[in-house]
Amino acid sequence: MMTNLFSIFDPSTSIYLQLNWMNLNLIYWIMPFSFWMIPSKYNMMWMKFNNFIFNEFKILFKMNFILNFILFMSLITMIMLINMMGLFPFIFTSTSNMIICMSLALPLWMSSIIFYWLNYTLSSMAHMVPISTPNMLMMFMVIIETISNIIRPMTLSIRLTANMIAGHLLLSLIGSSCSNSMMILLIIIIMIQTMLFILEISVAMIQSYVFTILSILYSNE
Repeated sequence: MMTNLFSIFDPSTSIYLQLNWMNLNLIYWIMPFSFWMIPSKYNMMWMKFNNFIFNEFKILFKMNFILNFILFMSLITMIMLINMMGLFPFIFTSTSNMIICMSLALPLWMSSIIFYWLNYTLSSMAHMVPISTPNMLMMFMVIIETISNIIRPMTLSIRLTANMIAGHLLLSLIGSSCSNSMMILLIIIIMIQTMLFILEISVAMIQSYVFTILSILYSNE
């Protein structure tokens, strides 16, 4: 029995064994491995997904495409599998925790910022002031651009965390109302919850795609 509505997002299970964080490692067991000459349908589906992501990312990358593709392909795969596993019963969604999302967004943002400021200092400084900016507004534009760059990992983390929490809360609210409902209302609630569950599956995939695409766009800038 839940003590409150947000107890489903409590990541702690035991002092000695943190079972809720095991899905960060269990996702690698789901990824298909090719053991036979003829690939299975699971492998074919995985290859089609990789080809789709390859064609989407190829348009956005400017240089070092292969290395960037491996990095961001691993990122979108990990986030998508964690989101999908969080839809199973009794499995904690790690991406609904702000610390996990910040640990994904902050290193990507900080590494790109440090790299470009050390190697392309003049271009990075010129990027702080857009073209055709009046002289009176240059100082304010530098402050605005600095703040917008600083809050980027926070916005990425908050977007992913809020979307995962909102969907799980909605499913929990509707599921908790099924115990004391009449048969007709119970059928309607089950139909609504089924549609919401399908929506959550799409949200889990879309949020991993949005998180990765925004990380690529931020690094390209």
